[in-house]
Amino acid sequence: MTRTLLLPRWLIPIEPRGTVLEDHALLIEGERIAAILPASEARTRYADVPHLHLANHALLPGFVNLHGHSAMTLLRGLADDLALMDWLHNHIWPAEKRHISDEFVFDGTLIAMAEMLRGGTTTINDMYFFHDAVARAGLQAGMRTVVGASILEFPTAYGVGADDYISKALAARDRFRGESLVSFSLAPHAPYTVSDDTFRKVVMLAEQLDVTIHCHIHETQQEITDSLAQYGVRPIERLRHLGVLGPNLVAAHVVHANDEEVAILAQHGVHIAHNPASNLKLASGIARIPAMLAAGVNVGIGTDGAASNNALDMLADTRLAALLAKGASNDPCAVPAAQALEMATLAGARALNMDDRIGSLTVGKQADIVAVDLSDIATQPVFDPISHLVYAARRDQVSDVWVAGRKLLDSHHLTSLDLGQLQAKAGWWQSRIASQA
Repeated sequence: MTRTLLLPRWLIPIEPRGTVLEDHALLIEGERIAAILPASEARTRYADVPHLHLANHALLPGFVNLHGHSAMTLLRGLADDLALMDWLHNHIWPAEKRHISDEFVFDGTLIAMAEMLRGGTTTINDMYFFHDAVARAGLQAGMRTVVGASILEFPTAYGVGADDYISKALAARDRFRGESLVSFSLAPHAPYTVSDDTFRKVVMLAEQLDVTIHCHIHETQQEITDSLAQYGVRPIERLRHLGVLGPNLVAAHVVHANDEEVAILAQHGVHIAHNPASNLKLASGIARIPAMLAAGVNVGIGTDGAASNNALDMLADTRLAALLAKGASNDPCAVPAAQALEMATLAGARALNMDDRIGSLTVGKQADIVAVDLSDIATQPVFDPISHLVYAARRDQVSDVWVAGRKLLDSHHLTSLDLGQLQAKAGWWQSRIASQA
């Protein structure tokens, strides 16, 4: 069994919140964290174990990207500066209709994973089509991947209707059963694209299979207006009646939730995937994160897809989440740095029902670990490494990344993916998409 002793300047376990351990060591043994102890003791006890000295680094758990559409990296910058429905109906969905395929999804997902790993993201809660391609990409990259099986009522290049999408989701899940890094969720796209009967089927299947549900909810005010016109109730109330709300639901966005709805989300144990950059870029609004947190709602952070962000940068989105919460609430104490860092790690793991395995540096958990070099002049001097990680550090300061004890980024170099090959694939897809635009 492979063992490595990591010796960082600062070790940030995430729990208890705000804890910083100086001059401590972490032992990786196989896939797991085997020990955390003072560095002086570790050097003696594990003298025969290979050491990695990280003299100017903060060590923390890998980021959990709680909402993304990885393959849409191939559509990055294709249609910018548009409202959500215009962006979807007139640009993104037509482009997907022309180009989406197993190859498109596999290549786009690998490109996204290369970007995410280089920025310290070790887990992605994805939502897209061609589920086998997403799973294969996750296995090739070595990244922890939740394959969100998209479900809609209307046809796409992947399916002809809700029952077809569900059937393909279940078949893909069976094919990858037993893969420790790949799991599946049922992902009804949104209340405005999914019927009551389909939501009921999803709830029943999620309970039978013990999987999460991943859904866009209350992303725009128009969604709420349309729901009132069609169903007579706002989407959250409709989903409550259908039994969708519960501790296995990851609700993406939830930008427009009133006080009563925040209380309902808390009561049902719903998890929120907050996507601050995407929400701003599409002018969807600013989610009421301080109110949700105060009510006891678990909130993680997502980047959304590169077509609507346009970067898959969890450090940047964590910073934005903290700053937006302060500005929108007129409270500089809202979402302090330690809480924001927890949202980007442990809260995301909790939403995916993985907090017993990942999300914090705890003995016995999987070794999903990130090292961030704080020696750069932009993060000097260091009075508080947690503050720097949230408010000052850039993703290019991530130097090393492990997932399940396997090193996927070694001194800024990817070990599982060929960056040159991925850049060539991106160029090929750019030419093909542009020629058919």
